[in-house]
Amino acid sequence: MASIRVLLDGQATTGAFIASPNFPQYSFAWLRDGAYCALAMDAVGETTSSEAFHRWAADAVERQRDRILDVVNRLRAGEDPEPRLMLPTRYTLSGMPESDGADSWPNFQLDGYGTWLFALHTHLAGADAGAFRAAAELAAEYLAASWAMPCYDYWEEFGDRRHTSTVASIAAGLQAAAHMLDRPDLADTADAVLAFIRESCVSGGRFVKGPSDSRLDASLVSLATPFRLVDHDDPVMVATIEGIRTTLASPSGGIRRYLGDTYYGGNPWLLLTAWLGWHDRLAGNADGHAHAVDWVRGRQAADGGLAEQTLHEPQDASAVQPWIDRWGPVADPLLWSHAKYLLMQSDVEDAAWS
Repeated sequence: MASIRVLLDGQATTGAFIASPNFPQYSFAWLRDGAYCALAMDAVGETTSSEAFHRWAADAVERQRDRILDVVNRLRAGEDPEPRLMLPTRYTLSGMPESDGADSWPNFQLDGYGTWLFALHTHLAGADAGAFRAAAELAAEYLAASWAMPCYDYWEEFGDRRHTSTVASIAAGLQAAAHMLDRPDLADTADAVLAFIRESCVSGGRFVKGPSDSRLDASLVSLATPFRLVDHDDPVMVATIEGIRTTLASPSGGIRRYLGDTYYGGNPWLLLTAWLGWHDRLAGNADGHAHAVDWVRGRQAADGGLAEQTLHEPQDASAVQPWIDRWGPVADPLLWSHAKYLLMQSDVEDAAWS
């Protein structure tokens, strides 16, 4: 399958998945993107690839040991560390932190570390952390200490806020670490994070972008798929999914990030449409799943490539060209899009969570 080849071709010899090989701004490795790539490779039986990614990620985290311990100690002492002291969201393919560039691109997010722990536990299929123990402990301690901090969201925006999808990834990562490390205290912290989501991140009967933002965000699908923090038939989750389907869908049925998005015009994203299709398959919505498969396939390049987003259904048409002038055409292929396309059609085993 073309998507498997794209992921394999986009995986460095170190094990890192480059976000996009043809888009200079995405020439780094995000833990979040890579974790989903690893989940997809596990789903299709390419476990050597996923193992290589997890070893790369574990090495990258262990290199940050002193930084992690410093941050954890500061937080436990009641200090409020500056964002520059926190772990980066992007790494070079060799596993070194990528510093903020000249374009002042934010580099403090927490979601990737939680998503990595979740994907690692899934990869290990219920076994304990084994050779990954040291890195998993570091990542878990970092998240347990910092989960309540404002940080940039999935989309590198709104760094002064807390975000539902981010704290959901942290809860999922802490649950995974509790299993892998036999640490009930981490499960207790995950429960506290989930309580925060239920108490502060629901408005109008739906999960919302964050405590201070009542908009929907397509990344909220993650609460159920794949994190399983809530059931697919949970009434709040059902309302959230239907809200995403009705308010974030473009006229053709592709899914946008959120209302008001202006990045390259705020078009529908292939990975988000596939993500909703993945959820629909697991929730038993055959029609929704079939629509997502057809929509994504209809936007697949002749060589099998899947881009980040289309450019034909913008929310703000005036914002398209300025981004092209600034950064060039949209990322194509985007490895995360290929990962979600694979996951939409085949799922990892549930052994880790049984």
